[in-house]
Amino acid sequence: MNHWVAIITLTLLFANFYPGLLEAAEIALSQGQTVYVPVYSNVIAGPREVPIHLSNTLIIRNTDIHNEIQVLAANYYDTKGILLKKFYPQPVKLAPLETVYLYLSDRDQEGGVGANFIVRWRAAKEVNAPIIECVMVGSQGRAFVSPSRDIKEDTK
Repeated sequence: MNHWVAIITLTLLFANFYPGLLEAAEIALSQGQTVYVPVYSNVIAGPREVPIHLSNTLIIRNTDIHNEIQVLAANYYDTKGILLKKFYPQPVKLAPLETVYLYLSDRDQEGGVGANFIVRWRAAKEVNAPIIECVMVGSQGRAFVSPSRDIKEDTK
């Protein structure tokens, strides 16, 4: 039984950290995107449904070697979809291969289990899309990564 748990755990880790190993995707260039990033302020564990508080780091990596991008917004929403905070009131320029991050302490439980970031970015020309993800870490050494997902805002 423990053997299968180890295999499943390793498979999930590789799929999360190395998605290219499981699928071959063509590299698409973009001039900008809006992305949804799941954030877990806490997770519920055990038969008593005890919340485990997690610290969160939203990481935005400009993966383009030659071109800058601009982060237009990184807005933080709670479980009910209510805007809690706008982190970038002005666009932030990221030089080629530059990375920025936003940190939320494990004491910040305002977002809840269904919190999320909506991140908007743009570039002057088509570039390699940035990697945008959230890294969650618990006090017991548990850690996992939540990748972003492209969304469209004009769905009315």
